Amino acid sequence: QVQLVESGGGLVQAGGSLRLSCAFSGGFFSNYIFGWFRQAPGKEREFVAAIRWDGRNTNYADSVKDRFTISRDSTKKTVNLQMNSLKPEDTAIYFCAGMGGFTWVRTVYTLPRSYDSWGQGTQVTVSS
Repeated sequence: QVQLVESGGGLVQAGGSLRLSCAFSGGFFSNYIFGWFRQAPGKEREFVAAIRWDGRNTNYADSVKDRFTISRDSTKKTVNLQMNSLKPEDTAIYFCAGMGGFTWVRTVYTLPRSYDSWGQGTQVTVSS
């Protein structure tokens, strides 16, 4: 079965950068849409970014647009999230998620329930 393992979280000062990575195994990497979601204490899990199966399209939440970049490496079977200009409000547990298939529709890939595989999450803390 598909497994996703995140890494790269940590503590950083406001204005700093972090790079999250998600290692994929157990399936055909090129058949998956991948998303990053985050969940802060007491809040619902929210969409951060998504990338199409072929990497040709990406989409971001307004709150992270122009600061975060999602990418995928088919050779290494990893999905990455480069986070720049971090703010204290970016503090959350970040989750990598995979959705098999070829449905690139924003109302679908922005919803957590659309994804059938999830990583365990990695903590990102941004201090002010």
